[in-house]
Amino acid sequence: MDSGRLFYFCSMDNILLFDDPAIRGSLLPFTFTRPVASIRIGILEIAEKWAKISGRTTSYLTQDYLQQKFKREKGATLAINGAWLPDENSWEAVQNLEKGHALYAGKTLLATYIGETEKNLDKAKEYVPVQLDHQPNLLLKTWHIFQMNGAEIRKDFELITRGRKSESITDPFTKIYHSENIFIEKGATIKAAILNAENGPIYIGKDTEIQEGSIIRGPFALCEHSTINMGAKLRGDTTVGPHCKVGGEVSNSVLFGYSNKGHEGFLGNSVIGEWCNLGADTNTSNLKNNYAFVKLWDYTKGGFANTGLQFCGLMMGDHSKCGINTMFNTGTVIGVGANIFGDGFPRNFIASFAWGGASGFSTFQFPKFEETAKAVMGRRKIEFTEEDRSILQEIFDQSKTYRIWEKSI
Repeated sequence: MDSGRLFYFCSMDNILLFDDPAIRGSLLPFTFTRPVASIRIGILEIAEKWAKISGRTTSYLTQDYLQQKFKREKGATLAINGAWLPDENSWEAVQNLEKGHALYAGKTLLATYIGETEKNLDKAKEYVPVQLDHQPNLLLKTWHIFQMNGAEIRKDFELITRGRKSESITDPFTKIYHSENIFIEKGATIKAAILNAENGPIYIGKDTEIQEGSIIRGPFALCEHSTINMGAKLRGDTTVGPHCKVGGEVSNSVLFGYSNKGHEGFLGNSVIGEWCNLGADTNTSNLKNNYAFVKLWDYTKGGFANTGLQFCGLMMGDHSKCGINTMFNTGTVIGVGANIFGDGFPRNFIASFAWGGASGFSTFQFPKFEETAKAVMGRRKIEFTEEDRSILQEIFDQSKTYRIWEKSI
C-alpha cells in the first residue's frame, strides 16, 4: 500500500455498513427492525465482526425509519456492504482499495469510499470497478443465517479467543470432550452438563448458566447472560444470543437475543428474532413428509420461493410470540409483532401484527401491541423507547398490505 493510500485509509476510522437494496428485502422479516449488518450469525453480529477484524468503529447506512436508532457516524468514510461476512482476506482486500475505486463481486458492490453527506451509493457507479479476487461470503437469504451459522461460529470462535485463556470448569459432574475446543468466559456457571466439542467449538459467554442435565454439541455459541435450562439438548450449528432462555431440543438454529424457548419442544433449522417467546411444547417441522424441497415466503417476490433445502423450519420476526402446544409447518415465516395460538397448523406465512392461528386471524392493534412490548422489555429492565415505538409503528403501517383480512372489514 503506497503512502498516499495509507494516509487516506488511516484518516477513515469509521466503517459505514450499508444495506444493499438488492439484498435487504430478501432478509425480511429480520431487516424490518434492524440493518443487515445488525444480524447475528455465528457468535457475533456482522457489524461486530468487522469491528474486531479491522479495529475500527462501525455505523450504519440503512432505511430512514431505522437510521434514528442505528446511527451513522459523521465524516467521509469507508462504506462496506452489510451483508458481507468478513474474514482476514476480506479485510486485506478492503485495505488495498483506493479512493475513486469500488470493490465488487460480480455486480454486487462490496466496498467504496463515500462522503459525509451521501445518502446512497449511486456515485460508486462512476468509480473504477475492482473485482474481488476470491468469492465473498454474502448473507443473501434468511435461511443462510442457519445454513452458514456453523462456519461462522468457527470463524468467530477463533477471532474472539485467539491469544486468550478460557476459564476452567470446576464442576466435577460436568463431562467434557475436546476441551481445547471449548472457551468459557468469566461468570459462566456449568453444572452436571455434557459438552462435546469433537465436531466444532463451543463458546460459553460471560455470566451465562448451563443447568443440570444439559447436553451440548459443537459448533455452539451461548452469548452473555443467557441460560440453558435443565435437560436441554442443543445440537450443533446453534447460536443462543444474549439474554435468552432455552430448553427442550434445538438443532441448527439461531436466536438473535432477548428471546425465550424455555420449555420442551423441537426447534430446528430456524431463526428467531429478538423479544420472541415460544410457548411450552411448541414444535417446528423442519422436514416435509415427502422429503421435497421447502418453499419459503419471499417478501421481494410476494409469494413462496423454493429454498433448495430439505431442512428448513421457522423464521420468526422480532416481538412475535406463540402459545403453548403451537405447531408450525415446515418453512413457516412470521413477521414482526405477531401473536399465534390455538390448535392446528397455522398458515406458512403469517403477516406482521397478526393475532390468531389456524382458525383465522385478526389484527394485533398497535396500542395493545405496544402495551405488551413495554411489559416484556420492562421485565428485563429495558425501556421501550420512542425510537422503538416509531420504528414498530412504521412496520405496522408498511405491513398492512399483508394483513389480507383487513380488506374484507
